[in-house]
Amino acid sequence: MARPAHIVIIEDEPVTRTTLAEYLTSHGYTVTAFDSAERAEAMLDSDRADLLLVDITLDGKDGLQITREQRARSDIGIILTTSLSDDVDRIVGLELGADDYVCKPFNRRELLARIKNLLRRTEVQRRLSRQTLRFHGFTFAFATRQLTGPDGHPIRLTRAEYEVLAELLRHPGAVLSRERLMTVITHRQEHPDTRTVDVIIRRLRTKLEEDPGAPRLITTAHGEGYVFTATLD
Repeated sequence: MARPAHIVIIEDEPVTRTTLAEYLTSHGYTVTAFDSAERAEAMLDSDRADLLLVDITLDGKDGLQITREQRARSDIGIILTTSLSDDVDRIVGLELGADDYVCKPFNRRELLARIKNLLRRTEVQRRLSRQTLRFHGFTFAFATRQLTGPDGHPIRLTRAEYEVLAELLRHPGAVLSRERLMTVITHRQEHPDTRTVDVIIRRLRTKLEEDPGAPRLITTAHGEGYVFTATLD
């Protein structure tokens, strides 16, 4: 029997935190609730959680910083809770790698539906990360970080190239912003320049495309980001 999904709540408003925890527990989830990011970090670092439900406007380390840090090292599902006036923060949160957001005051049934949908998606992505994918003659093994060309020879990838390509492969056909791709690069600067992503994409195209000047596998969505457009075999 599969274990229930583990949801971590970070919410500094006591009534909201308690109500959410009780509601989600009543629907069969394992729930751990914290009033600050600092108190939650040990749990999140242990990688024992499936989904993070975090308030954007926390005192101390806020929801956006938590999102940035978690997305840099984990595929955990992230839902931000925000007020209706937090338009800019919601957009930034999604660019940093949050999967979804709900506005306060929120409908609990809608939140439950979003949680169920996100847990299904993240489970698919986790299964995918254990697989080997084939596209346009190439073979990409997530577990060993190995890319093999159509001629059967391995193609060397830097860590950043692997991380960006893996993220594109996890979301085929989806437009991923430069900001989103920047969050998966482990060794990035404290104040990163998203043009770094453009450089990595150019290097990947040199290794993957028949004509890097007219790419067919990784294409540009002008003004938005990049898309993995090759068909997975």
